[in-house]
Order: sequence, then structure tokens, then C-alpha cells
Amino acid sequence: MAGTAELDAFIQAELPDSAAPGLAYARVEDGEIVARGFGEQLKGSGDEVTADTLFPIGSVTKSFTALAIMQLVEADEINLDDPVSKYLPAFADGAGSKITLRQLLNHTSGFSTVQGNSQHGNADASQFGLVEYAGELAKAGPARTPGTAWEYSNANYQILGAVMERVSRSSYSDYVDARIFEPLGMANSLVAVGDFPASAATGHRPWFGSVRPAASGPQHRINAPAGGIISSANDMGRYVAMWLNGKDDVISAATKAAMLAPSGPASQSYGLGWALDAAQGTAYHTGLVPGFETLASFAPAKGTGVVVLVNANGGLGFADTWYLIGGVSAQAMGQDHKDDGSRIGPQVAYLSIALLPPLFILFGFISWKGRSGLRRKRESSGGRISLWLPVLAMGGLAFFLLVYLPQMFGGSIATLRIYQPDFALCLIATAILAPAWAILRLVLAHSREAAPIGNC
Repeated sequence: MAGTAELDAFIQAELPDSAAPGLAYARVEDGEIVARGFGEQLKGSGDEVTADTLFPIGSVTKSFTALAIMQLVEADEINLDDPVSKYLPAFADGAGSKITLRQLLNHTSGFSTVQGNSQHGNADASQFGLVEYAGELAKAGPARTPGTAWEYSNANYQILGAVMERVSRSSYSDYVDARIFEPLGMANSLVAVGDFPASAATGHRPWFGSVRPAASGPQHRINAPAGGIISSANDMGRYVAMWLNGKDDVISAATKAAMLAPSGPASQSYGLGWALDAAQGTAYHTGLVPGFETLASFAPAKGTGVVVLVNANGGLGFADTWYLIGGVSAQAMGQDHKDDGSRIGPQVAYLSIALLPPLFILFGFISWKGRSGLRRKRESSGGRISLWLPVLAMGGLAFFLLVYLPQMFGGSIATLRIYQPDFALCLIATAILAPAWAILRLVLAHSREAAPIGNC
């Protein structure tokens, strides 16, 4: 296991080559917490990241929501195998009526990743409360039969947040503050609702091989239980230490252990709020919000854990953050860092899309130059097919790029615009230029050839 000096040296060497302007980490070993900050809160600003700098932790928030739910279980206020409809009547009818709280916790409810990301880019989302939004999800219903398969979805934890509010008669943020932050001494942590804290680091998003600052808009209440917590390396060190101490505190040691075990036949690699790596003996969770990424990982049997926070989203193949994040985590946990930094596959995928807009512009120029040949195609049935077929094909390509391809990334084109704005821009540009080129060919083919001067 690398010592603190070796770990810090790795960060100092790798951070300049990473897309992340800044990084903070907390390392826990045998109850001792070491936290550090490196780099800048805003690229080029000179404002240093410290162990107390605030970062959004993204989906690591789900472990807090799961913890809160288990507190309510220990208080005999809820039961994990109760249907969610017992606490949220909107689920009483329809396909979601048999979803249990356990299935929400371990992502086997049937709600899909795409459903969980459906409000990305939706300004109206700020108008929903958690209970009201859970009602909207109940109307939509799960994408598949509950309990049959595992699929990660923010929707599960948004619904759990609504259950928390109904049962505790407290807002999600007030509950977490009083029942988790305060007992653990996480004095700088908060659930973000409304304006983003001015004291937090600035997020950065990929932009054609580099990153640029991203303004953080208002934080919506519906996202709070799935990814709304903002914390620091020091505070997150206290949180991870709680999971490793083997004590009864905010919840019992027995409940902690139960949350860190496979939680059902369809959820062998996910417990209750934590992903599980049986080979490494670790529980972990990643976090991703616009401009920030987080990794929290710990090994209960070894008494070691780490949280890594960076203020940038990694690009698709370029402007990478994951080599740095993974390297810090591996060294802090005494694991092999197997990532060699190669991103050939994602880079090829990125370039294959990024080169399409200029390529279709070139095709348009070639079509203009060859317009006489296009006009001759009108004279045969085969030629006419060759004029119309690209219109259909390019329309299909546009639909694929704007609808199906984003779903492969777990969301919509609006989601991609938030996390991968350069890649999304290339998709949108191609979806416009490809059909435009096909239509241009058709227009040129049916245009009249200009009469030679002198023949008027």
C-alpha cells in the first residue's frame, strides 16, 4: 500500500496531464483520516483546492439515502419488503404496484437508467417536490417487471427520497442534516437545493480535447436523494470512517454489514446503496454531476477506504480524468492500478462522430461541383432511386444520432449536452448536416441548368 507521500507524489505528477484542474481526497486507514487538496478550484484562477473545499459528490449521495432508509427500518417505521404503495399511494395501481422498498434500494425495481435521467435539461423539474415527482414516475411505471433484472436508475432513489419525506414528516435535506451530517461531524456538508454554494469548487466539462468551466445552475429538489449532496474531503473521510468502524452509531454495525452484502438474486453486485466488488472485497460508488466526478471505495475487512473528488467531467477518450481518479483510489487502497491510460476505443468513437460534420460539408461542396451529373440521374429509375435513397438514409442517421445513441449512454441528447457538450454538439451538427446534404443533392438534381450566355 502506497504511503501518503507516494500517493501525493502520484497526484502531483498526474494532475497536470489530467483534464481535472483540481482534486481532493480523503484516505482512511485503521480509523485515521488523512485528507489533502491539490490544484485549482477554477482552471487558471490560482485558488487552491484544500481538504475543506466543497465538491458535489453525485451518486455517492445514494449511499446516504440508503442509510437514512435503514435508520427508518431500525426505528420500525418502514419494512424493506413492503410495497412502496404503502407509503406512496400513487403506486397503488399500475405496473409499479408491486415494487418494494428493497427493489428500489438495489435497483431491481424495473425503472430504467433512461427513466432516471429523464428530467435532465428540463427547466420545469424545479417545480416538482419529491412526493409529486414520485407520482409522475408511478404514472409512467417501470420499464420492466419488478425484481427480474438489475438496472441502475436515479428514479429508484428519487422515489426513496419521497418515502423518507412521507414517513419522517421532514424534508430530505433536513433529515440528512439532523440524522447523518450532525452526528458524524460533517459540519461543511449540505444537501443542495436551489442556488449552488458560492464557496464550492467550479466544475469543468470536456470541450474538444480540453475542459472549460461550467456554470452550475439551480439544484432541483427531485435530484437531492439521487445526487444532491455537496461535501468536502475532510467530511467524506468521516463518512467512510463510519462505514469501517464496526460500531453502532448512526445505524447498527449489523445493518452496515447487511447493506454491504449482495441484496438479492438479481443484485449480486449491488448491496443497499453500495456497489460491490467481490474480487477486491470492496464496496464503492461513483458520482457524476455536471462538471464533477467522485469515487468512494472502502474495504471493510482491511479497514481502509478512500474518497476522490475532482472538478471536471472526463471527455470521451480525450480530456481524461479516470486514470487519475482510478490511480489515487488504487494506491490508497493498496490495489494494482491496472489502467494503462489507453483510450483508443473511446477516442476512435469520438473522432468518428467529430469528423462527420466537416465531412458532410465537403460532400455538399462535391455535390455542388457535380450538379450536372446529378441532373442526369433524373433520367433513369435507378438514378432517381440514388437521389431519394440518401434522403431516407440520412434521416434515419439523424434519428439514430439524436435518439438511440444517447440512450446507449443512459440518457437523452439533453443528458449528453450536460456531461459531454462537445460530443453532443457534433451529434447535433451531424444530424442537421447529413439530411441537409441529401436534400441539397435532390434540389440540385431537379434544378434547371443555367442557359449559356448569348443564348437568351
